[in-house]
Amino acid sequence: MYSDRINNLSESITIAISTLARDLKAQGKDILSFSAGEPDFDTPQAIKDEAIKAIQAGFTKYTAVSGIPELLQAISDKLKRENNLDYTTKEIIVSNGAKHSLFNVIAALIQKGDEVLIPTPYWVTYPELVSYSLGTNVFLQTTQENNFKITPQQLKDSITPKTKILILTTPSNPTGMLYSKEELQALAEVLKGTNIWVISDEIYEKLIYHGNFTSTASISSDMLERTITINGLSKSVAMTGWRMGYLACKDKKLCKLIDNLQSQSTSNICSITQKASIAGLDGRADEAIKKMRLAFQERRDFACEKINTIKGLNVNTPDGAFYLFVNCSKVEYDSMHFCKSLLEKVGVAVVPGIGFGMDGYFRFSFATDLKSIEEGIKRIEIFCNSH
Repeated sequence: MYSDRINNLSESITIAISTLARDLKAQGKDILSFSAGEPDFDTPQAIKDEAIKAIQAGFTKYTAVSGIPELLQAISDKLKRENNLDYTTKEIIVSNGAKHSLFNVIAALIQKGDEVLIPTPYWVTYPELVSYSLGTNVFLQTTQENNFKITPQQLKDSITPKTKILILTTPSNPTGMLYSKEELQALAEVLKGTNIWVISDEIYEKLIYHGNFTSTASISSDMLERTITINGLSKSVAMTGWRMGYLACKDKKLCKLIDNLQSQSTSNICSITQKASIAGLDGRADEAIKKMRLAFQERRDFACEKINTIKGLNVNTPDGAFYLFVNCSKVEYDSMHFCKSLLEKVGVAVVPGIGFGMDGYFRFSFATDLKSIEEGIKRIEIFCNSH
């Protein structure tokens, strides 16, 4: 009755856990949720002001599918200024969040049987999008000892004649690890002479606490040509609900095909969001971004220190993003059972590592206040000690 594609699509585990936590809270239960990937800060005032101006000016009509010229130019300027990347406005497409950009790219590139290389642990949506497009997921298992990063040799050994795409996420969701410039250069050497596309998801680039961010496409002219850069404003300036993401790609034909796809599906993103987003890109929100980053770093340091004192748990200190990927295998390897029990017994919601392709771990989001983090970790310790 229903299509194979839709039947094969699973609900996001992160959304499922967050929904369950909200339902329990609505029932009057004392629930602390560390499952959502959403900043607890408000959208910066400069951005909201631009939205209000757009509404008052009546900027409420359809726009070009890929975005208004001013926004595309602001993205182009940002990529040049901050990432040393030269993209024209014809090489940029604005979509309804970075997830939508990823969907468009994979739908435009993948045919049945094409292989997509995905380092594990991965963001939960990647393999689902590949499966929906009838591609084949090829998972590259990483280790905590290697800070959850793939090696050049591992990449080389995974490439076959069917390999179409490599997906890189830096900084990572769920681990927070960051690929250094040297590490990206080493991976780029392996890809030379191949026809493999690279999708570089850089949505957390503004939230870096250790090391320096390097955009994958900036490594070399070869990488610039093969890389599709994915970014947006959800995480960096707390615009999750506004739905603004974008992709940048040197292949103008691919951009045109994606524009065609978007024109037949969602068309343009909200006109008000487009006007407001310019203020999130041109520097007016930089001070707000800095304050958020410093707050997240304080929370990261506190949470890492406390969790690493709990018997049976350990965690690597993340370089960026706002997640801890906690090893709970000494308490319980079945991460789904661990997380369900944790929620039911002590009212703490975290996301099981199996949802990211790595059992024996859970993801803890520190995108909330310190008081809640402290109380949540106390409850986790009580649970682990009694388990």
